[in-house]
Amino acid sequence: MRTLLYVSVAAVVLCVSYVPPRDENMFVTENFSFAKVQLKNMLAEANTQNETFPRSIDKQGKLVLTDKYEWTSGFFPGSLWYLYDATKDEAIKGEAVKWTEKLQSLQTYTQHHDLGFMMYCSYGNAYRLTGNEAYKNILIKAAQSLSSRFSPKTGSIKSWNGFGSWDAKGRYNFPVIIDNMMNLELLFFASKATGDPTYKNIALSHIEKVIKNQLRPDYSCYHVVCYDSTTGAVLTRETAQGYSNNSVWARGQSWGIYGFTMAYRETGDKRYLTIARKMADFYLDNKELPQDKIAYWDFYANNPGYTPSIKSHAPETPAKFRDASAAAITASALMELSTMIDKNGEKYKQGGVQILHSLGSAVYRAKEGANGNFILKHSVGSIPHGSEIDVPLVYADYYYLEALCRYRDLINKK
Repeated sequence: MRTLLYVSVAAVVLCVSYVPPRDENMFVTENFSFAKVQLKNMLAEANTQNETFPRSIDKQGKLVLTDKYEWTSGFFPGSLWYLYDATKDEAIKGEAVKWTEKLQSLQTYTQHHDLGFMMYCSYGNAYRLTGNEAYKNILIKAAQSLSSRFSPKTGSIKSWNGFGSWDAKGRYNFPVIIDNMMNLELLFFASKATGDPTYKNIALSHIEKVIKNQLRPDYSCYHVVCYDSTTGAVLTRETAQGYSNNSVWARGQSWGIYGFTMAYRETGDKRYLTIARKMADFYLDNKELPQDKIAYWDFYANNPGYTPSIKSHAPETPAKFRDASAAAITASALMELSTMIDKNGEKYKQGGVQILHSLGSAVYRAKEGANGNFILKHSVGSIPHGSEIDVPLVYADYYYLEALCRYRDLINKK
């Protein structure tokens, strides 16, 4: 009872609008100053651990770390790089280098599709900010490793090695998740760096299959599409982390907005821009989006007409928790998307700005030294799995810092 009471009170608080400061540069600078305090505190603890990477906190509020093979391992070094980008603090740069180079052996890792998250968020930012040729070569090797998961038969990169449906009936060996759009940036980079179109062609093939098989007519998306690895036929369209197969998992929508925005940047294909805009419109214009534009973890969780499958833990969590990670990803994507449109780009910029100010408010931003020294509160990992519910998540912080950097550049017309 106390948990439900807390959630209902929190829901009221989360609806309070945040009034942005008049000086936007001051807003960005202050947020980076706060981030510096938090990340330095986190470094003090994380540096005492052996080859593990911050991810979240446990129920006692203690830092949860994972090994380098977890999909989230690249976000902490990536956050350090964005903090260095903003502050030019050489001590932070030194830590960013150290934490990035802990991931060097992953350049040959092929066990899942998240090599883009792991390597491009770390080594990609490292190369962008230092120009170190060794980092470029590691990224190219990582792109080769990611490419090994591509199947000409399905035309897609295999995400997980297997997927069991929440209905306890289906088991599939070639699942593709919308998150995989994010890992294609590594492939585009590799083609530009080497002049070899192979990596880009794999990315383009994957995108076309997403358009054909993963998008819905309203420009929401299915989380998981499972293919027959022999024939390439679609076997099922489902969710793994959303409320139900026909609902819209908020972070999945965010991956799609970001992924198609990136795809347009890398290709100039206007179809990708149209999709990015329509997916962004779905988010921003949705009647289920709260006033502060921080989405619920699933747009239609607990709504009539949406039913979780039998094995999902979603019915055990009746509260509609917000997902700050989905909001941060969306804000970053909107900042870039707004620069790609001659007319009406302001809608996307202002949507991103409002999200940033909401996330920067006391409702979502932690107090100094609290929250396991993560920046943002109120994210959701996977309610269907019963894990990481209403906690900080390292990737929420990463995309928040990226969005702040992009906003800084917009303000100053870089």
